[in-house]
Amino acid sequence: MISAVLSVQFGAALAQTQFDAVGPTGATLLRLVFGALILLISVRPRVRRWKREQWAAATVLGIALAGMNTLIYLAIGEIPIGVAVTLEFTGPLLLALVQTRRLTDAAWALLAFAGVLLLGLGAGTDLSLAGILFALGAGAFWALYILASARVGRLVPGVGGLAVSMAIGAVIALPLGVTAATSGIAASPMVLPVFIGVALLSSALPYGLEMLALRRLSTRIFGVLSALGPVVAALAGLLVLGQALGPREVIALVLVTVASIGVTVGVRRRRVDNTVALTPETERKA
Repeated sequence: MISAVLSVQFGAALAQTQFDAVGPTGATLLRLVFGALILLISVRPRVRRWKREQWAAATVLGIALAGMNTLIYLAIGEIPIGVAVTLEFTGPLLLALVQTRRLTDAAWALLAFAGVLLLGLGAGTDLSLAGILFALGAGAFWALYILASARVGRLVPGVGGLAVSMAIGAVIALPLGVTAATSGIAASPMVLPVFIGVALLSSALPYGLEMLALRRLSTRIFGVLSALGPVVAALAGLLVLGQALGPREVIALVLVTVASIGVTVGVRRRRVDNTVALTPETERKA
């Protein structure tokens, strides 16, 4: 999960360096197209054996991917990437809060929310309203993505379901981005190798890792761990795009990181307790 967060945020920062050439919608399309091609060639899913339920789940995930990627790229075209991902994170964070059943998990989620809020407030008052709305919309699709990815992971072995979903997402994004993408490629052929790298960093690798993570983590815990997203996005903005961090952002980074570590340790402890509870010795004692 942590590897996925690092990969996707630095990939998004890399993609933003090409916005002058292809724009946010063109960048979204190229990312999804190359990501789908990489996965389809790598895993070659056997879709002929799929049932209606599997196709339906993959379609919902494809819609989530198209919406999430399009809106977050539109957002980072308007506002700093760290702020955009901070606002986007409200989706998985609210999902985590709704699904929480333990007081300690709720406390970690609220601590992460405090960090996210602090990071957002540190951006000042001159933010684009369109950028804010795009980021919040991306957050709603991110929450849908978490639920849909978990379902596809249960219904389809491996990452074949993700490959098909990404292809569906690319088809959905095609009308919005085809003009910008083709004109950008014609003007600067170097766009193609850059977006092959973006597809690996932002789509194929992180989404595959997240699907594997969702087979081991609940969607609630996944949502809280996603709190690392705004922090890594802020760091990527600093290192790749030259968007500096202030004291407020550093404090927010610490809060979100502590919350992510706290929830991870809690999950591991509960797994150990559950394993001990199911040993033959404890069964005989019961």
